[in-house]
Amino acid sequence: MTLRRLVLLRHGQTDYNTAGRMQGHIDSMLTETGRAQAAVVAPEVAQLGPDRIISSDLRRAVDTAEVVGAAANLPVKLDPRLRETNLGEWQGRTVAEIEADYPGAIAAWRSDPAWTPPGGESRIEVVRRARPVVDELDEEYADNPEGIVVMVAHGGLIAGLVCGLLGLPTSTWPSIGGMGNCRWASLARRDDHPRWRLAGYNVGA
Repeated sequence: MTLRRLVLLRHGQTDYNTAGRMQGHIDSMLTETGRAQAAVVAPEVAQLGPDRIISSDLRRAVDTAEVVGAAANLPVKLDPRLRETNLGEWQGRTVAEIEADYPGAIAAWRSDPAWTPPGGESRIEVVRRARPVVDELDEEYADNPEGIVVMVAHGGLIAGLVCGLLGLPTSTWPSIGGMGNCRWASLARRDDHPRWRLAGYNVGA
């Protein structure tokens, strides 16, 4: 047994969230509401007793993570492998704009984890790049079986990584819903079994 608990926290509300635009790798900024959400969730996450906080290097995640890190008295380590899905030509556009240029593509993307937006990456590819972050933590925590790590990332990545860590068939991935701003998923392991189990999803004030 190595890492005991993993908390996957989504960033606070951004300007692109309020405008209804797809973000992907675009470095959008937290709104005033997003900063307030981070301030509310930070003490809740700190009470979980994390040993480490790792964040996507995109600004919306970093700014959220720094608030959480201050509450938990922990530094924040950045890892670009925790970035949101690269949405390619869709980035910065609304769903209506995408649907106008790519009829039926949004539905196909939402229903098939292997479907790739033009110039972007699929959800399967996102999990493939993010999963090694968890694998490396398992190795690092070999001597600390009570370890708790918080990762601050993005809704699409979190949903995909939860599915990947739970070993769900890709056909079932679309059944895992979205994550609200500054809400989190919690994965845990039992003492006698190394498999991850879902302890909470879309948790938060």
